[in-house]
Amino acid sequence: MANTSVVVERRIAAPPAAVWDALTDLENAPKVLSGVDAVEVLSPGPFGVGTRWRETRRMMGKQATEEIYVTASEPPARYVAEADSQGAHYVSEFLLRAEGPDATQVRMTFSAEPPGGFAGLLAKFLGPLGARAVAKAIGKDLDDVAAAVEGRST
Repeated sequence: MANTSVVVERRIAAPPAAVWDALTDLENAPKVLSGVDAVEVLSPGPFGVGTRWRETRRMMGKQATEEIYVTASEPPARYVAEADSQGAHYVSEFLLRAEGPDATQVRMTFSAEPPGGFAGLLAKFLGPLGARAVAKAIGKDLDDVAAAVEGRST
């Protein structure tokens, strides 16, 4: 993904606080997100700037583990998480906007800055394929969050 951003939006029939709780409950992420196999929280305390975790997920048929860290947190409206892997830098931003008392519009933006050299050239070549796979994974994650919180009383 050559300096590519992928944006996926989804309306969830639950208030922002419930959606925020599901998105930031790292310990239960493997139960909520079908694409996540394991999460190891690396920092103590509540979710916020500085929170770090190691996440293992399956993507395009392969399992990968990345260390992720929060760089911005504005509960229950927005957070940004970043990761560095094999020379690439990834940024994920979640924006939550209330749509009435019982609905939330979630917008997730994922950006990738590939490494230089051959790996960067390969990333540029495979960019559209990678972008489609990422969009599909994000959509599934948001569907999983919706399934976990819709209809639940808060």
